[in-house]
Amino acid sequence: MIGPYAYFVWTVSFTAQLYVVLLSIVRGEFLRYASINLYMLAVATASAAQFITFVSFGFASSEYIYVYYYSDCLLTVLLFFAILGLYERVFKQMEVSKHIRATAALLLAGTALFSYLVINKNQSYLGSRFVVELAQNLYFVGVLLTLLLWGAVTKLRETRARLVHLILSLGIYFTANAAIYALRNLFPSVELTKALIPLVGTFLPLAWAYTFTFVPEEARLAPARVAAVHR
Repeated sequence: MIGPYAYFVWTVSFTAQLYVVLLSIVRGEFLRYASINLYMLAVATASAAQFITFVSFGFASSEYIYVYYYSDCLLTVLLFFAILGLYERVFKQMEVSKHIRATAALLLAGTALFSYLVINKNQSYLGSRFVVELAQNLYFVGVLLTLLLWGAVTKLRETRARLVHLILSLGIYFTANAAIYALRNLFPSVELTKALIPLVGTFLPLAWAYTFTFVPEEARLAPARVAAVHR
């Protein structure tokens, strides 16, 4: 039976996910942030599927594990494209969108190939192990991409406050998930990671909900704050 902690975390996360999308629709900003909104819709759908599976079969069931890891892998790929959307916003004036998309496609394909080669010898568990390995590797790639994007933002002295908030949130989220995967590999018997996974999952929708609610599109960071944030 689902406990109060799991129910509370799921409720907060699911509400924040839907809130981000509905707020964008009400404000007429859905298409402006299409990749982020599509990701939030996908996360809400996956959260509902995971919750139903969890209640029906339990946390340790093969059904829940299957739904969780396959949806997590798909969501990580979608979040990968959300990052690309932010890349295009940062480099919009440089007209390098085609190069960004081509590089991203190669990076995604390379990550998938690397993940396949890592687990290729485990033929009996190829499907499930590939999904887990791919999701794990994509989190680490996400950390790298976000760091590179933050470096570009720093170099270009980006002043758009909302964009800075979105990128910072992504950086924290990817780093936290990559750290959890690393801990699970190093200490597979530690139960703490099971509690941390859903808790970390609430961070990004809550951070984006805050950003879209309280940071206007036209808001700009003052020169002194730009220097402090990018330092």
